[in-house]
Amino acid sequence: MENLWSPWRYDYIASMGATPKSCPFCVDPDTSQDAARLIVHRARHNFVIMNLYPYTLGHLLIVPYPHTSNFDASPPEQTAEMMTLVQRSIRALRKLYRPEGFNIGMNLGHSAGAGVREHFHMHVVARWVGDANFMSVLGETRVLSEELAVTYRRLVEAF
Repeated sequence: MENLWSPWRYDYIASMGATPKSCPFCVDPDTSQDAARLIVHRARHNFVIMNLYPYTLGHLLIVPYPHTSNFDASPPEQTAEMMTLVQRSIRALRKLYRPEGFNIGMNLGHSAGAGVREHFHMHVVARWVGDANFMSVLGETRVLSEELAVTYRRLVEAF
C-alpha cells in the first residue's frame, strides 16, 4: 500500500465540532489580506472565496458580506448578484479546468449539513467523472491535483 500525505487536512479534522472563535466569512473592507484569505473576487454585495477544505479542485463559495443565516430575508439585489457570481465562477472554472459538470447549492441549518450555519453561502463545486473514487469515499482522503496557492492565482486571473 502506498501513502498519500495530505497534512493540510489535519487542521480541518481537528476543528470538527469546535466552536469557531469568529465567523470565517466575515471580512472587512481591507483587501490587503485577500490572497491570504483566498478571496478571489469582491463584488458589491457578495464575494467569491476558495474553500480552504475543498471537495474538488477549485471549490468556490459565494458569500454575502452581511453576517446572517437568513437566506429567505436577504435583499433581492444580494441574491441576484449571488447568482451572477455563480455564473462567473462556472465560466472561470470551465475555462481553467474543463470540468464535466457542477454541483451548486447551499446547506441552510445544522440538519441540512451546514458547516458554517451562522453565515449562509453558496457552493460551486466542479465535478469530473470518477472524482468521488475510493480515496474520498472509503479512505476519507481527497486527492487534489494542484496546490491551493496555484489555484488561487489562476482563479484571480480568470475573474
